[in-house]
Amino acid sequence: MTTPAGPAGQRVPEAVHRRRWVILGVLMLSLLIVVLDNSILNVAVKTISTPPPTGLGATQSELEWAINAYTLVFAGLLFTAGLLGDRLGRKRTLVAGLLVFGAGSALAARSGSPEQLIAFRAVMGLGAAFVMPATLAVLMNVFERDEQPKAIGIWAGGVGLGIAIGPITGGVLLDHFWWGSVFLVNVPIVVVALALMLWLVPDSRDPAPGRVDPLGVALSVVGLVLLVYGIIEGGQYGDLTRSDVLWPIVGGLVVLALFVLHEKRSDHPSVDMAYFRNKVFSAAIGAIALVFFALMGVTFFSVFYTQSVRGYTPLQTGLLLLPLALAQLFFAPRARLVVHRFGTRAVCTAGLLTVAAALAAFTAFDADTPIWILEAVFFAMGTGMAHIMTPVSVVVMQALPREKAGSASALSNTFRQVGGALGIAVLGSVLSAAYRSAVEGELPPAARHEAAESIEATLAYAARLGARGEELVGAANDAFLHAMHVTAVCGAGVALLGAVVVALFLPGKAPAPPRREGEIEPAMAPDA
Repeated sequence: MTTPAGPAGQRVPEAVHRRRWVILGVLMLSLLIVVLDNSILNVAVKTISTPPPTGLGATQSELEWAINAYTLVFAGLLFTAGLLGDRLGRKRTLVAGLLVFGAGSALAARSGSPEQLIAFRAVMGLGAAFVMPATLAVLMNVFERDEQPKAIGIWAGGVGLGIAIGPITGGVLLDHFWWGSVFLVNVPIVVVALALMLWLVPDSRDPAPGRVDPLGVALSVVGLVLLVYGIIEGGQYGDLTRSDVLWPIVGGLVVLALFVLHEKRSDHPSVDMAYFRNKVFSAAIGAIALVFFALMGVTFFSVFYTQSVRGYTPLQTGLLLLPLALAQLFFAPRARLVVHRFGTRAVCTAGLLTVAAALAAFTAFDADTPIWILEAVFFAMGTGMAHIMTPVSVVVMQALPREKAGSASALSNTFRQVGGALGIAVLGSVLSAAYRSAVEGELPPAARHEAAESIEATLAYAARLGARGEELVGAANDAFLHAMHVTAVCGAGVALLGAVVVALFLPGKAPAPPRREGEIEPAMAPDA
């Protein structure tokens, strides 16, 4: 049986075109699992840091690794995952990725130590690497070009939905079950997503796929792991000049430089460096990385602010993060309308300036700041992000041919994940170093190495002291607020750098097409 032809100029088969919005829903469910996992973990980090049996007794550096083991494997394999999806079929890689992600989630839920959790989080990152780029690649192949910006906006809104649902779900689970439930909840969602995908989602592939580049993949993973390891260790010790900190950082930078040289010379690179000669493409990719650098860093420290300093429960913290998520959920699908009126450059610059202002606002927070101010700041940050992610995602995805959708999606998501991993590593290390320098004077020399690593470590030490530890609690809160202010300034600076990049290189408002004499201007289609 042949598929009926669609309207003139339509490249998507009519049978697929008719169910494109249902397919988008299935893709968003798969995306939701990946986003949900990270946003749930953000609320659970304090619980996991508490001693057994409540948590695993993870240190701050182990918590950073539990997050970054996922993001580094994810980012390092996205190039290859996108290429394999183009070669083997996006539906196949989606199904395989979901199966691995589900298995990793079940194993992470039963972790008996921080080291096991880190390892199983890496397995989850392996599965997610095959899920994320395939969802966007399938989207580009089931929607015609004129509908792609709207579909990408809705897809980006799914990220906001995941961020909204994750913290609340995590808070409810932690109120009623053990910490591992925040991972086990992924399993039934994976089962539902797999069933719907096998039934509804069509397969697609690149008719002329490239060869896999194992050396490039290895260089990218090793380079990123070394770099992030050095940064996290430097934050743990509060000293970036130590040899065991400096050498991994230098080694990581050298390996990443070798990766770039290899990709330029390879006849089958994981990343075609020619893409980056296009300043618009490079600026869009850079904006994605810088936004997630700031977002992941601020989310990491804000959870400790709300739970450790302000005393909110995980569920209450999840509810406090709701304005950030709802702003993204509401504005992301509508950002294309603002871009149509003002242009990509103006909208993205304004978005990054809004994110920078929201981050800078954290420098005024203390232990008694009215909570509605925090809510307003989170809403402003979500609004700014929504007006960055949708436009730059459209720029990236439409910069390459439809057949290369997997590669374009992989590049976009790689820089998103690398930006997030570096945000946690760099801003987390700034937070740790600033906190250590501020609180060490309040601790006896014998306890400084362990108790000064994080506010949770200090509070655990104070609890062991009984009544003598009450003054130390106040000192720990003051030290954390100081560290948070320093970290917020760094995050705001990164967002401002992003605003400069997009203001210089992203395209402005597209000129309206000329109308022929007697032609009536079409009315704007209703926003579905």
